[in-house]
Amino acid sequence: MLTGAAAALGLVAGTCAGYLVQAHRAPTKLPPLSQPSFAQAEGEGPEPLTAARDRRVKTDGDLRKLLLEKPRGARAAAHLMGQNGWLDLADYAEFYDEPGEMFGEIVGDEFRRAATTGWLVGRTHEVEIRLVQFRQEETLAAAANVASTRYWVEDEGGTDSWALPGTGTGRVYVHKRPDTKPGYVPVYTAEAHAWRGDIAVEMWITDIKPIPKAKIMDLAERQMERL
Repeated sequence: MLTGAAAALGLVAGTCAGYLVQAHRAPTKLPPLSQPSFAQAEGEGPEPLTAARDRRVKTDGDLRKLLLEKPRGARAAAHLMGQNGWLDLADYAEFYDEPGEMFGEIVGDEFRRAATTGWLVGRTHEVEIRLVQFRQEETLAAAANVASTRYWVEDEGGTDSWALPGTGTGRVYVHKRPDTKPGYVPVYTAEAHAWRGDIAVEMWITDIKPIPKAKIMDLAERQMERL
């Protein structure tokens, strides 16, 4: 007990001595609050990027202008949905097997707008292209759109697919088996799905004869170049 009491007294004495030493020292000066001033750069600031160099300027404009133009001699597609090249949310949901269910999912994906075009060459060769833009404030919905499409497209049998150069996960698909319905001529389909930034590209070619890989690949590459 005597040893413990002595140790405690020694600790208290040491603490008091430390406070006394600090109390007799001169206060340390604090650094000045003001900072040295820096000379401001002279001359004009950099010129704003042109639309050709600033992709955001291009994609925030009229989305329809980024679609491929109808080839010379082709006619407008007869059953193209939407008005004046635009698809609203309800129109876009109608492309799915369960429009009511998909409407809510597309809202959750932060759908912004969609532009569409299509044309008919001859009597049977038809093309349809959509550009679907998302707000992407919470999720990378354009990339997710392509990923989900790839899942169900590749699940179909009799389909060949190839990577779309320069797009990362973009792919083109050629369905070797025609879609057959009683009373209708068999129809072959090829399609492409890719994304760039906040825009998902959806493309289809249909014909009564098989569609070569080169045809859908060329069309998809030219569309991606415009983005």
